[in-house]
Amino acid sequence: MSKKLLIISGVLACSMLSGCISTAPKLGGGKGGGTITGSAGGESSQNKNSKLATCSETLGTVTVFEDRSLPWWSIYKRRAPNLGSTIPVIRLMIQQSNCFVIVERGGAMKAMQAERALMNSGESRQGSNFGKGQMVAADYTMSPSVQFTEKTGSGGGLLGGLVGIVIGTFQKNEAATTMLLIDNRSGVQISAAVGNAKNYDFGLLGGLFGGGVGVGAGGYAKTPEGKIITASFADSYNQMVKSLKNYKAQQVKGGLGTGGRLNVGQ
Repeated sequence: MSKKLLIISGVLACSMLSGCISTAPKLGGGKGGGTITGSAGGESSQNKNSKLATCSETLGTVTVFEDRSLPWWSIYKRRAPNLGSTIPVIRLMIQQSNCFVIVERGGAMKAMQAERALMNSGESRQGSNFGKGQMVAADYTMSPSVQFTEKTGSGGGLLGGLVGIVIGTFQKNEAATTMLLIDNRSGVQISAAVGNAKNYDFGLLGGLFGGGVGVGAGGYAKTPEGKIITASFADSYNQMVKSLKNYKAQQVKGGLGTGGRLNVGQ
């Protein structure tokens, strides 16, 4: 049996038993897969994806910055209008990995500043302890972006025998994402990584068990595009962590930012 028919057979068996009709996203397109789930509290986590890279030693503090002024954001929102910011799931991923401590620099900063304003106005209770010098600096900035997210490839087939189901269509969903890590003190890029993920959606035509039950082509919800993008970010992050575990600073003779080695002459 061909690989295509094996995929179709497995999905059909699953759909008849439980109604599922999409394969799980695969980080990097390899075996296994899944998305980012569970929770994190400090360095502890619950129900995290077992394929997420982790660190035994935290590397520093980080903030996540989603640059919505770049072209990728408008393309991302056009193709996935129901998806929101990429930041929450990336922050969960980072904390579950224990590679960085996350500091808030997003919308919640307004609430933090409001509490400080209350203290400065004298409205806070004595001992509230919102004085100066308590904010933790961000050593690094993580910048995510979506390179592309597409539905690619399609086809159809027929399984005969006792099942008697006609496969209408199946599509491969793919996404590729990038993560950049910047040192906030120097502005130097510390690391860059690209990841990808894919899965398959199936649409059924015809009837189950020789036509006894009608199934429309649009009768099953497709795997949300967000799962593919999340899995791709997890793959990007895993690639980055692998490099950071073997990190060695780049050296420029004479020092960074002092003219470089590519002399242009006088």
